[in-house]
Amino acid sequence: MTRKKVKLAYIANDSTRKATFKKRKRGLIKKISELSTLCDVPACALIYSQYESLPDIWPSPSGVQRVIAQFRNMPEMEQGRKMFNQETFLRLRILKAHEQLKRLRKENREKEVSRVMFQTLTGRPLQGLNMIDLNDLGWLIDQNVKELGEKIKSKREELLAQSNEVTVAAPNAAALPAAAGDLGMDLNMQQPAMENTMQRPPWFSDVMTPQEPMGFGAAGGYEVLPLGDQNHPEFWHNSPFFH
Repeated sequence: MTRKKVKLAYIANDSTRKATFKKRKRGLIKKISELSTLCDVPACALIYSQYESLPDIWPSPSGVQRVIAQFRNMPEMEQGRKMFNQETFLRLRILKAHEQLKRLRKENREKEVSRVMFQTLTGRPLQGLNMIDLNDLGWLIDQNVKELGEKIKSKREELLAQSNEVTVAAPNAAALPAAAGDLGMDLNMQQPAMENTMQRPPWFSDVMTPQEPMGFGAAGGYEVLPLGDQNHPEFWHNSPFFH
């Protein structure tokens, strides 16, 4: 559950204001201590209030004097560079609020003009619009057309890059069968030489020149498988495996 945002305004109730002071004072001193310990920076706190006669000092009177002396030794221009008083702080907050208001007005105006643009697409006439509204409507339409053009251009470039990748990969794939064919020719040329140099054992001739026909058994004897399809001889000539 998120915490409720505190309204920055003077607390009229005395008891509530005193309790808030004590709570915020403890939190402020804790934050200063963490800042000084974690970041190793000189810091001090000197808090006066109407509820106590003596001021609250952190970390100690000597520590406060040391930080103040270091501050006074700085050049005068450096001392006031990041110095804020109540008036400067409020001015900065007002300026920030004006910037937020300006941004919200711009966003609301764009939403209103977008709603009018979509209504005109459904056939609603542009009656009751002044020159400022028409100018804003034309500007919004131009912006939408520009964004669509950029998206179309980006998509075309992406598709063109993909097609170029496919085109570059195609010649590399086509070179594989040629390389395989060259390798087969080399092996065929080397095979007779290898056969001549190797001494064949007696069983090698019996296997290569059998006395009986080889094939798959059939009802009437042996059926030798034909080499190729006699009914469709062009199939074997056109097959890429026999080029």
